[in-house]
Amino acid sequence: MLHKTKGIVLRTVKYGESSLIVTAFTELFGLQSYIVNSVRKASAKGGSKAAYFQPASQLDLVVYHQPGRNLNRIREFKWSFLYQHVLSDIFKNAVAQFLIELLHKSLKEPEANNELYYFTEDALQRLDEASPSVTANFPLFFALHLPVFFGFRIPDEWSPEQPYLDLKEGLFTEQHPQHPYYLDGRAAEVVAHILKVLQPDDLADVRLTGELRREILQHLEQYYALHLPEFGTLRTLPVLKEITA
Repeated sequence: MLHKTKGIVLRTVKYGESSLIVTAFTELFGLQSYIVNSVRKASAKGGSKAAYFQPASQLDLVVYHQPGRNLNRIREFKWSFLYQHVLSDIFKNAVAQFLIELLHKSLKEPEANNELYYFTEDALQRLDEASPSVTANFPLFFALHLPVFFGFRIPDEWSPEQPYLDLKEGLFTEQHPQHPYYLDGRAAEVVAHILKVLQPDDLADVRLTGELRREILQHLEQYYALHLPEFGTLRTLPVLKEITA
């Protein structure tokens, strides 16, 4: 049966001589994989349509959907949102790739999650128009708010009396954790601050050094690995850290 749905491209793999296997997070069906035929061939108008399927692309799709099937087909596609900067600006693209990989590794089941879809859609569109100072803090914002949708959000309860962020427990505590998975000092305070930020534009007011951002991101990767089975490591994080050096 054919359905119309929006989708955010997560990953693309070449298939055969001219086709693609596309993994997308869709509005109607959640995490899905599709085959898209003949999009790597140059068309009569010049160029191929493979550019539509770059990670982070936001598309309007017409798809065949059979529940329980591992691979369905995309019949039609067009842009639902055309970025001005995310796919061409090196810094914004690195941030977008980090967001997309983090989302992809967090999604486990092909189930619809409209609130998560709209959060991700909005985040990518806000990133596209963000100032450099907002862009620099965007990975922290997304990584700290994404757990809301998976049940392991950190409560923003930092205080001088509770200065340690225990990453295993996912909360601030007055006791020094008896393991290496924690943040303290300025890093823990920054996490609590960004947890309170609800609009990305407000990230411009969070003044951080690149070194501190990288430290927090490294610990947030540990946080995800502690709370999501088989999470592993993020391939995009070293690239992001290099660009923000």
